[in-house]
Amino acid sequence: MSALADRLRQLRTQSGLSVPAAPTPAPKQTLSADVLRLIQGRSRLQRAEPRASSTDRFVPGEEIASGLFLTEAVVDWLSPPPLIDTTFARWDEAVGTARLLHFDTETTGLAGGTGTRAFMMGAAHWEQNGRFRIRQLTITTMAAETAMLQTFAGWLHDDTILVSYNGKSYDAPLLATRYRLARLPNPLTGLRHLDLLHPVRRHWKGVWENCRLATAERQLLGVVRDDDLPGSEAPAAWLTFLRGGPATNLRRVAHHNVQDLRSLAGVLLRVSRLGARPPAAE
Repeated sequence: MSALADRLRQLRTQSGLSVPAAPTPAPKQTLSADVLRLIQGRSRLQRAEPRASSTDRFVPGEEIASGLFLTEAVVDWLSPPPLIDTTFARWDEAVGTARLLHFDTETTGLAGGTGTRAFMMGAAHWEQNGRFRIRQLTITTMAAETAMLQTFAGWLHDDTILVSYNGKSYDAPLLATRYRLARLPNPLTGLRHLDLLHPVRRHWKGVWENCRLATAERQLLGVVRDDDLPGSEAPAAWLTFLRGGPATNLRRVAHHNVQDLRSLAGVLLRVSRLGARPPAAE
């Protein structure tokens, strides 16, 4: 085609006809690399989720591993007997108080499943001198979860008896999932477990408005929480902190968890005096 076009142009020239000049292509407008980087960076900033920022980032405790904080306190709390009558739980033996480990978790959700994790784990037990030892583990990064699970496992022994409130249905299965995902042995496997929710329900279902721990502690111990952060708000408190927000509500979660542990111990002592008696015999 180019040869034919050249021949036609020659014939037109020879015959005196003007040959139209070929159109000049418009120059391409190219952006410099710097301008392109600026545009791309601005686009990423526009798509990014805005993050809160705060100067209040204080998490109580000692950082025992990267992103893992331990708090510990020994307090005077009630006067436990050397042996706990477990008839209320339909067990046929008394168990030594020193074997009991009260535990409670604060998690990223209440539905459970593989996407739910514990970001705080609390455990408490009576020491031989009758004082109550409370320990808490809090993670401030996702990567610290494995260290938290390993530390908690070190608090358990073959003869440990777990004490919880709805722990058999929620806390223990959730931890089993987290240990499995972390490829760690589950230290709760094979341990005996006193879940106080069930005996409380047997004695007071239909008598109280509900059988939540907050109701049980109010009815049995006279505990009324002041400025308590509800457990349903705990996930938001931790996620806010992860996104750069203040640690204020995360500290309130820790306070809530400590009170849960104290109430667990108090409710245990109270229901252990009931035996298997129905509410009418109270």
